[in-house]
Amino acid sequence: GIAASQRQRRATGAGGSSHVGRSLNGVSAVGLQHALGFGSYETAWAWLHKLRRAMVRPGRDLLEGVVELDEIFLGGRSTGKPGGASDKVPVMVAVERLDSKRLGRVRFAIAERPHSREMVDFACATIAPGSTIHTDGAFTLRRLGKLGYTHHFITGYNAADLDEVMPGVHLVSSLVKRWIAGTLQHNVSRELLAYYLDEYAFRFNRRNSRARGMPFYRLLQQAVATDPHPLSELYSSR
Repeated sequence: GIAASQRQRRATGAGGSSHVGRSLNGVSAVGLQHALGFGSYETAWAWLHKLRRAMVRPGRDLLEGVVELDEIFLGGRSTGKPGGASDKVPVMVAVERLDSKRLGRVRFAIAERPHSREMVDFACATIAPGSTIHTDGAFTLRRLGKLGYTHHFITGYNAADLDEVMPGVHLVSSLVKRWIAGTLQHNVSRELLAYYLDEYAFRFNRRNSRARGMPFYRLLQQAVATDPHPLSELYSSR
């Protein structure tokens, strides 16, 4: 009856959250469809995007300590454009550096334009005052020292090894690109990229959790506090 149907939907929803929350490498809509036996790809896709919108906790703590701040580009060449013009999306990245080898949490945000003042606004919104921020010395970022941060920078012109300027950001960038190419098969639109990055940050920030089920419970808690997202809203972003 109705009660049994409701129990089945709740069980399916919990199973979907568990599968998404506990998988270290994430899961594609096709993978979720097969894992839970959904009748259509569209259903699995909608479930995933509802869950992705619950992966950012309102009022989450700011990054602190030593933080690397930089910009990466995701995407690729667009066929049919003059000279192989690129549709790569500028993505702002902030990564906590716990020590020379270990990283802490990560934050992402899409930039409207590359190398813009948005990087400063992003830093103020994601990094706690008093933190030490490492950058590549872009002129726009040099005002960070006047905004309550200790700003250290090394430009590409005076770096002995470019890979050592932002090792944390370089590692995260490589892992994100591998995830998009592998798990998602590059099936990521610009309009939805921010939600995919939220999912990656959710996993990355909980990668060292000793309890494998904890990300699942955290996702359920955040889902309760998230506004509903009807299918019409999800599809309008595709």
